[in-house]
Formats: sequence, structure tokens, C-alpha cells
Amino acid sequence: MTVVDRFEGQYAVLETDSGMKTVLRTELPADAHEGDVLCCSGGSYSVDSEETERRRKAAAHKLKKLLRGNYD
Repeated sequence: MTVVDRFEGQYAVLETDSGMKTVLRTELPADAHEGDVLCCSGGSYSVDSEETERRRKAAAHKLKKLLRGNYD
């Protein structure tokens, strides 16, 4: 799985299964944001919006639990 970790100027820092990777921001879709899950096919990237949304909802759910004092 590849996730956009952050943007640094003209570069995007990606978190991949094999470690961190830096690519030119122009290699990503124009609508890519930090935290987006990416698919790579044929050397080009696309945003996996379903997986990105699933991960964002899971993170929001965990945060709500923590704020309520539920640390399980």
C-alpha cells in the first residue's frame, strides 16, 4: 500500500510497504492530498478513494473513542 505522507515543495513523500519514497509531485494526480491511499499501475498513480475514506473514518472513530476515555 502507498500513502501520501506529506508534500515538500515540488516533491511528494510516500509511505510504501518497503519504506519511504520521494517522487515529483507532478507524478501524482492533481487532486492527491496528504493521507490519500494511492494505487500504482503501469507507472502512474491514482487515488484509491474508497480505501482512503475507509482509513479516514477508522481514524476518526479511534479519535472519538480516545476522547471519550476509551483506550481499548
